[in-house]
Amino acid sequence: MAHESEHTISIDEARHVADLARLQMTDEQVESCRGDLETILGHIETINAINVEGIEPLAAAIEMTNRLSPDEVHDPLPVEEVLANAPALEDRYIAVPKVLDEDGNN
Repeated sequence: MAHESEHTISIDEARHVADLARLQMTDEQVESCRGDLETILGHIETINAINVEGIEPLAAAIEMTNRLSPDEVHDPLPVEEVLANAPALEDRYIAVPKVLDEDGNN
């Protein structure tokens, strides 16, 4: 079911959204996404039009309670035992993949 949005998304707005998402897109891809964004906004307008007056918000669809256990102090695991489970090591440390580029940006 198609939703007609009252708001149209310009090519510049669609490209701005792509830039915010750090996506490199061709003009054809931006045009395709522009239509998708307009459809999404149409769905949001439909949801916003629903009267929810007097309806209590739900945190979960079913009733749930957190099971809390008391904090208990234990002796730490030996370093060798911890490192034995690591997929990769650098000296006596667990090696993890870099998540920042050389300039410190992600």
